[in-house]
Amino acid sequence: MSPKKELELKSCIRSIPDFPKAGILFRDITTLLNNKAAFSKVIDLLAGKFKGKKIDYVVAIESRGFIFGGALAVKLKAGFVPVRKKGKLPAKTYSASYSLEYGTDILEIHQDAFPAGSRILILDDLLATGGTVKAVIELVYHLRGKIAGIAFLIELVDLKGRDKLAGYPVHSLIKY
Repeated sequence: MSPKKELELKSCIRSIPDFPKAGILFRDITTLLNNKAAFSKVIDLLAGKFKGKKIDYVVAIESRGFIFGGALAVKLKAGFVPVRKKGKLPAKTYSASYSLEYGTDILEIHQDAFPAGSRILILDDLLATGGTVKAVIELVYHLRGKIAGIAFLIELVDLKGRDKLAGYPVHSLIKY
């Protein structure tokens, strides 16, 4: 993405110091979401990046990934698959754990989320350390999906999450 477009989108994101705790600079995307032009631009830019890649399903991560994932799936004429925290999906699931700052958590996907061989775009709002998306990669492979791309609205470059995704086509719109 051009530096000008990135700067335009960055100007729509509010930065809140010391949230949720001291020393953290929180990137609040609600100000981008309620800006009709900016939200639409994000979906258009993501769709443009993956148009022609024959995406069958957008697999989005709870919860902010859902906001972008549903809209992007419609734009790409693809299905939408939610990945949720443990116990939130009603049918049989596969699970994968990932590390948090203090402990671990579990993500789940329905066992029948998509057919084997489907071309998958994994989507979330933020790439930080990469642990969450690594768990989703594991879930996609468990269902024998083919990862066509991984996309984020924001990438926190200093946390080096992209390093954990070496070998995958990773795209982020905004880098801090």
